[in-house]
Amino acid sequence: MARRKPYTKVDKINQIRADHVRGMGQVVFKGFQCLNSECLEFIFIRKDEIGNDFELICPICKTVIRSGEETQFYEYELLDLRTNSIIEEGQFTILHDDYIEEAQEYKYCIICNTIKPLRFFDQHRSQKSGHQGECRLCKKVYNAIKNQTRLTDQHREAAQKRRMYLDLSRSKKINSEEVYKRFDYRCFKCRKDLRKVADAKERPLDHTLPAVFLWPLTTENATLLCREHNSEKSDKWPSEYYSDNELRNLAILTGTQYEILAGLAHYNPEAIERLKVAEQIDQLLTKYAAYMPEIIKLRNRILKYENFDFFEYSTTISRVWVKQANREYQRVYARNLDF
Repeated sequence: MARRKPYTKVDKINQIRADHVRGMGQVVFKGFQCLNSECLEFIFIRKDEIGNDFELICPICKTVIRSGEETQFYEYELLDLRTNSIIEEGQFTILHDDYIEEAQEYKYCIICNTIKPLRFFDQHRSQKSGHQGECRLCKKVYNAIKNQTRLTDQHREAAQKRRMYLDLSRSKKINSEEVYKRFDYRCFKCRKDLRKVADAKERPLDHTLPAVFLWPLTTENATLLCREHNSEKSDKWPSEYYSDNELRNLAILTGTQYEILAGLAHYNPEAIERLKVAEQIDQLLTKYAAYMPEIIKLRNRILKYENFDFFEYSTTISRVWVKQANREYQRVYARNLDF
């Protein structure tokens, strides 16, 4: 599907860019607190500057965190309560190598100039850090500014379009937790662990068979993906996105026949049958009359893929709309473009 041509542009005027952030947008840091229990300093060290043999010095208390060494927090005795005897005694210590290894990764946002955990940035494989330069919050605010050029009616129209496809596919409310468990809380594509993801947007449930082809989303057939791969998969037929081995596993997990997943894109036969009922077609046209351009696109896509014209089953549609749909079909078909 062709990417839409941008219709807005945000000019950034007097943008603040702190000196310490310049050129640091793709630099990853390790962040950790000083191991001196009396010190409150939180330390950030460039990840690429921490080698196998490291020596990290707290800038406040000068405590040294050095590879191969450890910090003691208390001495202990392991007691056998049955005999009131000591089984083992020793020192409770934390290895510096383990402490630095588990430290969370951070980077600067090039917009708000703050350092944040790496998980607050969307993934971007072509970037050195593997993540975008701006954090999700800044990206969200930016998109909100950009989308203010869209009228309220346009937002409502987009929502109604989604509702139309959900109505036609007969999608129902699903049990998300059941889907999460079936996929072991991992993205099916990259196996990313999504257990600790609090925002449901970060572990979306994918229409395994796309809604644009009028296939329903159910508890049984939904696929768990991370946000990145859900965006990549959007509206693609499974055979266009997954490997053959993935398709076989997906068939097992979703109860969808392998032949359907591995085959060519096609419309849901049950939905097509419903579109042959005059009463249902007329109800569809009445309910979404304000969005006829989208209905025409749907009619033309089905005509292209299934050689079926549901307009012919309507008892109410004007010939004006039929002629307009035919002109649009010829225009797109002549240019050999996908609908």
